[in-house]
Amino acid sequence: MNTDDFPAPREGFVITHFLVVSDQDRSREFYRSLLDGKVLIERDPVIMRVANSWLILNEGGGPTDDKPTVTLTTPPDPNRTSAFLNVRVADIHKTYADWSAKGAEFLTEPKDHGREIRAYVRDPDGHLIEVGQSVGV
Repeated sequence: MNTDDFPAPREGFVITHFLVVSDQDRSREFYRSLLDGKVLIERDPVIMRVANSWLILNEGGGPTDDKPTVTLTTPPDPNRTSAFLNVRVADIHKTYADWSAKGAEFLTEPKDHGREIRAYVRDPDGHLIEVGQSVGV
């Protein structure tokens, strides 16, 4: 592992997305295949660089001493969410075709909403991912 790739800033901060997954290997392969993620740590937890961001993929668990009332779990209902990944792309139609060929199942085809064209896909645990292209900016 190249420590320059690791999300540990020498100053300031970085934001890393932590996703609770039921199968680290399956989720790692999903993000490696679909988003060309670069794996820094294979598991326990999976840490990967995805474009200009980082993902941590780890299995859920009960409370710990620093979060004594919090249990980590995968989304209990994939049709209800309070957060999602937002991926901006240069060409949504190409991304839609490429990712669909890799097995991604989009909720709909890309939809034009004026200032952006977007579509949504879920990861293997139901985490929602918005894929969007800004237009007219």
